[in-house]
Amino acid sequence: MLKGMNVAIIGAGAIARSMCQTIRGMKANGRPVELYAIASRSQEKADAFAREEGVEKAYGSYEAMLADPKVDLVYIATPHSHHAEQMKLCIRYGKAVLCEKAFTPNQHQAEEVLHLAREQGVYVAEALWPRYMPSRWIINELLAEGVIGEPRMLYSNLCYAIEHKERIMDPALAGGALLDLGIYVLNFASMVFGDDIVRINSTVELMETGVDRTETITIKYRDGKMAQLMASTAFNSDRRCVIYGTKGYLTVDNVNNPGWIEIFDKDDRVHPIRRIDVPAQITGYEYEVEACLRDLQAGNLEPVEMPHQQTLMLLRQMDALRAIWHIKFPFEDKSPFTDMELIER
Repeated sequence: MLKGMNVAIIGAGAIARSMCQTIRGMKANGRPVELYAIASRSQEKADAFAREEGVEKAYGSYEAMLADPKVDLVYIATPHSHHAEQMKLCIRYGKAVLCEKAFTPNQHQAEEVLHLAREQGVYVAEALWPRYMPSRWIINELLAEGVIGEPRMLYSNLCYAIEHKERIMDPALAGGALLDLGIYVLNFASMVFGDDIVRINSTVELMETGVDRTETITIKYRDGKMAQLMASTAFNSDRRCVIYGTKGYLTVDNVNNPGWIEIFDKDDRVHPIRRIDVPAQITGYEYEVEACLRDLQAGNLEPVEMPHQQTLMLLRQMDALRAIWHIKFPFEDKSPFTDMELIER
């Protein structure tokens, strides 16, 4: 049985540095995790990253790092377009994977990765961090208590002025707002209302490169509930979520990293009747790392918090949206979406 977990990282960007901060903090708190290795296509870049972040090993190729028998878990922190190829490489070396969202650019690629993982008996998890956070369970419990009556409608937005970044602008990197930001608002709706969707419709503004800049998304569920969502790379937003019920409503201050939750009575929009602060955290990534540690110790092949079918479901929704917008990435032979019943024309 795995007692401690050596974490290795593919990709040496800003999000990888956040993961390093996370693992250092977890170790300082007594958790059996080690910041063990970094791999980059450049040995020089890997060496610099290892020196700056206190990583034990630096590798100038992914294959060299994956051949290291001391690597227990590989965290993939590269653009979406690279995820499938890199996960398959890890799986072939028998290494457990925690891959940043979006898991892959489309459902078809995800199915290929997960099929290979099942064949090889290798653990794979998507690092969609709100799925692992305590805020998720707090919200679920509040709704189950009936504090706002029956939930009927939700609203969520996530917008950052980041469209100047190459990974956002470039179709070859599976750029656009959807896979980087829209996935969070879709995930919030999924966590609250589930996935029994009868229709999705959407309006989009495209960048000059052909990827999505700003989108509004409306989801209708079989039981009549609805979700109104927004994502953009053109401007900053308040990142707020609201769940409206028959007796009041619930607000969340930040869709991708909640800090607090407030409950309002239907007759008082000014003064919350209850406020719940989310527990203090290192970065918020520690919950997904903790899940990987627990799963590897137990011999599980997927996390309870983010099962593979949930990863596929969210990708199916994003494929549907790209079909509505007529967006196809250069590495896709055709539009990946075929279930047109989901789309409101």
